Amino acid sequence: MKELSVGDQLPSFTLPSDQIGDINIEDFKGQNIVLYFYPKDDTSGCTLEANDFSNAMDKFADLNTIIIGISRDPIKKHQKFRLKYDLKHILLSDEDSEVCNKFGCWVEKSMYGKKYMGISRTTFLVDAKGVIKKIWTKVKVKGHVEEVIDSLK
Repeated sequence: MKELSVGDQLPSFTLPSDQIGDINIEDFKGQNIVLYFYPKDDTSGCTLEANDFSNAMDKFADLNTIIIGISRDPIKKHQKFRLKYDLKHILLSDEDSEVCNKFGCWVEKSMYGKKYMGISRTTFLVDAKGVIKKIWTKVKVKGHVEEVIDSLK
């Protein structure tokens, strides 16, 4: 599969959300979209990233931008994660990694010499016409949300 690049049209997909049933990404045309892929609910880096995005929701709303987080965690885990941290943005569940694969975020990783498949922390900024404007790969969480906001301005 061709790797996604800046200037590409956002691939179409539908995934279950933790709050409002299935969500089709096409429903958000007309708004900017920040689509961030993260490895796992309730782990230190992922919690920090989710809280940073959630805490900046007003800034994103002022820039006509919706925030969507995607991981392989099941809906029930997303619901607990949202409640525990009072997250305000959409969380989608990609349990079979189909969307992660489409976006090139399902990759081989290595820890302590063991290889395994996992989500590479990646953020896509998509404009109101559905065109990918910026891609952050191997995201470092600290300061990332500010970078995303600056790119929207």
